[in-house]
Amino acid sequence: MLFNTIEFVLFFIIILSIFVILKNRYFHHIFLLCASYLFFYWSSNYLITLLIFTTFWVFYFGKIIHHTTDKKTKKILLGISLAGNLGLLGFFKYSDFAITEFNFLGQYLDLGTEIPLLDIALPVAISFYTFQSMSYTIDIYRGKLEPSKSLREVAIFVAFFPQLIAGPILRAKDFLPQLREKMDKLKLTKLRFIRLEKANLQIGVTMMALGFFKKMFFADNIAPMVNEIFSMPIGLESFTIIWGVIGFGIQVYCDFSGYSDIAIGAALILGFKIPLNFNKPFFATSPADFWRRWHISLSSWVKDYLFIPIVYRKIGSDLVLISGVLLAFLLLGLWHGAGWNFIIFGLMHGIYVAFETYIRKSSPKFANNRFFKTRIGRIVSILFTQYLVFFAWISFRVEDADLMIYTMQKFLIWDFQIENTIGFIRAHKFESGLICLFLILHFISYRLGNIIQRISSRNIFLFVFLTVVIISILFFYDGNSEDFIYFKF
Repeated sequence: MLFNTIEFVLFFIIILSIFVILKNRYFHHIFLLCASYLFFYWSSNYLITLLIFTTFWVFYFGKIIHHTTDKKTKKILLGISLAGNLGLLGFFKYSDFAITEFNFLGQYLDLGTEIPLLDIALPVAISFYTFQSMSYTIDIYRGKLEPSKSLREVAIFVAFFPQLIAGPILRAKDFLPQLREKMDKLKLTKLRFIRLEKANLQIGVTMMALGFFKKMFFADNIAPMVNEIFSMPIGLESFTIIWGVIGFGIQVYCDFSGYSDIAIGAALILGFKIPLNFNKPFFATSPADFWRRWHISLSSWVKDYLFIPIVYRKIGSDLVLISGVLLAFLLLGLWHGAGWNFIIFGLMHGIYVAFETYIRKSSPKFANNRFFKTRIGRIVSILFTQYLVFFAWISFRVEDADLMIYTMQKFLIWDFQIENTIGFIRAHKFESGLICLFLILHFISYRLGNIIQRISSRNIFLFVFLTVVIISILFFYDGNSEDFIYFKF
């Protein structure tokens, strides 16, 4: 079920209505779980069995790990638990990629054998709920989380429908306490029921509207121009390709952050606070700063559960530090998809961050130079960072190796031809205008700070904002519900 459809709007309104009418605590949590399963079944059909299997897997392994006292046995159990999660993810997401590469190697070595592809359907959201459920058992192993006594709690955590399909990736230690929140001290064994509060409703509606606006007004309308450029970039001028890369960067941001805004807003209306996934990434001043602002739930997950454990024991070793950075970003790239373009995407960002990390460690005087703290220095840092980031977006968008190399060459080595570029922009005035409008609004949002809080704090601001969003979508949305880009991950 796509967020940007009338089906979801009706689905969400029905859920809210039932929560308002029926105030039984036990029923609320059972109903929330059933609604989440219905939402996922609508999108994945029988593949919901994988989600349910994952829930049982982490619930029972969490209990066993917690009650095991021997450290060695505990570590083995954690390894088995993670192997089950990653094995499921690997089989469904990477099997055909591995077979393809093996067959290619076989042809190169003239082995004379070829393994047929499995053509496995990729389960929607498997990357998201796998990483999310893994955090449950890892935190129990580390002693940061008490295992849940209720399978129902873990099931809601794994399947919570607002963020299930494309994040943000939740942590059990942050979500479960909200689920267990007590209404009063006299009823310690009771789960709280879900209440609609005015403040949460206003902020939630604002965030959802902003998410719809980003996705349906900006992302979906910029997409045709971007698709035209990248369907066959050979022969295009440098500035046409640069314009297309900028368009794609804005498209993927509006698409993904739009989903996150809708998810966070819907969860907040239901009374659950889930973490922000984006924080003005186009104003990042370094590659590392970019990943503190972009897909925050994934980058922080990789840092906490992969990078820190790798470098913890040998924190003084430059080789371990750099290797840890590269490995973390390699995983981050692979997480996005089974393809060499995603591996290249991850490694490019890994090289960016590794180089920055090395410079900061080896030349602190340069890294902390006063120039970078001035306004001009910050502008230069932002522009240089975004140039690197947008360059990496090419590998994310273009799968064909020859097209990728050509596009990257044109992006780096300008031909300074503008005649066809001007004609292309004139032929795509609307999409080009949207790119310019987004940059202006994004800058205003950056300067104003918490724009969501400002809009939702006054009824008149909220009314005007909702009116603008609705009119913009009604007039400029073509009615075709486009999948969110991160659905395929």
